[in-house]
Amino acid sequence: MRKTSLRPALAGITILLTLAGAALFIECSKKADIHAQAGQETVYHCPMHPNYLSHQPGNCPICGMTLVPVNSSTPQTEKGKGKALYYRDAMNPSFTSDKPGKAPDGMDLVPVYESKDQGNGVKIDPAMVQSIGVQTEKAAVRTLTRDVRATATIMPDERRVAIITTKVMGYIEKLFVNYTGQRVKVGQALYSVYSPDLVGAQAEYLQVFKNNDSKDSGQLLRSARKRLMNWDLTEAQIADLEKRGSPERALTIVSPAKGLVAEKMVVEGQTIEPGMQLYKVVDYSRVWVEAAIYQQDIPLVTIGQKGTIDLDFYPGEHFTGMITYIAPELNMESRTLKVRLETPNTPTFKIKPGMNANVMIHSIINKKAITVPDQAVIHSGTRTLVVIAKGGGYFEPREINIGRTAGGYTEVLSNVREGEEIVVSSQFLIDSESNLKAAIMKMSGKKDGESNAPQNH
Repeated sequence: MRKTSLRPALAGITILLTLAGAALFIECSKKADIHAQAGQETVYHCPMHPNYLSHQPGNCPICGMTLVPVNSSTPQTEKGKGKALYYRDAMNPSFTSDKPGKAPDGMDLVPVYESKDQGNGVKIDPAMVQSIGVQTEKAAVRTLTRDVRATATIMPDERRVAIITTKVMGYIEKLFVNYTGQRVKVGQALYSVYSPDLVGAQAEYLQVFKNNDSKDSGQLLRSARKRLMNWDLTEAQIADLEKRGSPERALTIVSPAKGLVAEKMVVEGQTIEPGMQLYKVVDYSRVWVEAAIYQQDIPLVTIGQKGTIDLDFYPGEHFTGMITYIAPELNMESRTLKVRLETPNTPTFKIKPGMNANVMIHSIINKKAITVPDQAVIHSGTRTLVVIAKGGGYFEPREINIGRTAGGYTEVLSNVREGEEIVVSSQFLIDSESNLKAAIMKMSGKKDGESNAPQNH
């Protein structure tokens, strides 16, 4: 009786265990299918708002940023993108990692892919390019010009300064130009002088002139005439002497130069001797502008260039001068080179010697130079680079040789062609000088310790 009653119970337990196992198998199969489907399905999120998830690519409805795929726990190569070189924080590009994961600020790291078809360049995820605001500008042929600015001093033209001296001994009878600043013209009477030597020379000339009958007297007449002219008598005064027939006691001396009397060193009744300075006459119709050019700007100035001259005394007024002289030596104290410009003065002589001025010389450096913006150039000690945008998210760091810089652009001497897209906001790749080497190595796919020098084959 007991054996008969246990058999149905054991059979029921067996059936229950079988059903439970089947149910557990079905549940595990469903979970496996769900995990398998989840592994095949790509989930997208916003780098700025990681909590927002989507099963479709597109833009974040909160900030408008392009959605990026959620990284898996192991490095993977996405189809068509090549191998991921390293991972970077979209919010802080200076933070990089060799493995995917989370950045210290909680953001998911974004992969930077290796380029398989763009030479030595790398491919940066479009989401990262957009988030860091990469901007480009084409390398173009431009005329490089630079304005050389310098301080200057107004000086009188040395060729227009005259010192009037006497050539005979005598006494000043009368001054016709008798104050400093008086304007004189060529041939204008300056003073009258009584000189026994001049009276004797006139009498000698008249004697030869009246006896001008023989061939020898003609030679003597020319000599006597030359003597009077050497003592500053004019042709008109000699003609009057011939008509008058008698010597004149006090002769009038005329000015040989025009300008303003800068100095008067004689008074009426004064005794004068040969070589004594009587007047200093300066012509201010043209003046010199002597500019001090710093040595780095010396190659930019040449004789014949024009410059703009500004005076603080006349705001809004500009004067134009031309370079006529460049000094052969630098000033050892100021380390500047003297450059002289000549400029015409105004009728009222507004440009006065002794004034300070500002000079700007417009210099053409190169009429056909391949140039890139200054902010596109990366200086890394002995190397100079630019980043070339090759399209499709590919970027190539390229070492270049540069020339002069002017007007916000830098002349590129090699390794850049006209029309190539240059990254002008590449400074996001480096936050400080210490990160420069690592950033360039990562972009070019190099490992630490590899040399940047070209290899000899």
